[in-house]
Amino acid sequence: MDDRPMAERIIRLALEEDLGHGDVTTDAIVDPALRGEAALIAREELVLAGLPVFKRVLSELCPETAFEAYYGDGDLVRQNTRVCLVKGQLAPILRGERTALNFLQRMSGIATLTRRYVERVHPLRVRILDTRKTAPGLRWFDKYAVRMGGGFNHRFGLSDGVLIKDNHIAAAGSISRAVYLAKKHVPHTLKVEVEVEDLAGVEEACRAGADAILLDNMNPAELAKAVEVIKGAAMIEASGGITLDTIKDVAATGVDMISVGALTHSPKAADFSLEITSQRDKAEV
Repeated sequence: MDDRPMAERIIRLALEEDLGHGDVTTDAIVDPALRGEAALIAREELVLAGLPVFKRVLSELCPETAFEAYYGDGDLVRQNTRVCLVKGQLAPILRGERTALNFLQRMSGIATLTRRYVERVHPLRVRILDTRKTAPGLRWFDKYAVRMGGGFNHRFGLSDGVLIKDNHIAAAGSISRAVYLAKKHVPHTLKVEVEVEDLAGVEEACRAGADAILLDNMNPAELAKAVEVIKGAAMIEASGGITLDTIKDVAATGVDMISVGALTHSPKAADFSLEITSQRDKAEV
């Protein structure tokens, strides 16, 4: 994970949201001097993503917390497997447990779903991409999880590249006009991609000089025809309603990329538990 300041801001906000003025349950029941160990267990087969975030949450509450990790992000973890052992004061571990698990469950869910899509198109040479359909405020973590699952990131934000969609075309008046305006005003280092819905749009985008063409909601037969029309003149992305059941047929048409919004807008949370395995008073250490 290569943006620690961003990660720390997200983590601190999440802890502030959950802790409020304090964990009244833990404060009432758990002696601050009590130390012990807790095991992080994967309750289902999954692709691990977010372990550094899990650790950072608990370390934020107690820097002395120690971790013994048996797997790393991107690894396939079997059901009922111990992923990591957490050692330290039990009170801060309990305060951060839910927040740490929430991040880990979401991120591993995204990575696991992404891996399924990636495996479904193997060995075809096509990239599986995410979209900007991420949980607000969690995009950095969501897109990191996609990479851990073997996928690739589309734009992180609106400043990363030009993607001319249907409403941009409506505002500009035509595909050609929209591409012309984009190429006139943005730096030459940014690629210009345009979304089209039919073969007429494909032909117009090619004539306009688009660097990439997004084929939206086309069936495999339409996609194959579009690939023939483009003939390598632009990168080709397929998108729109693509599922695990249909993605192999889409990939077989010859497109370069397939974007799947479901990777980040509809992931199933991976199943983890954090269980105290031992405890001892500080005086016993």
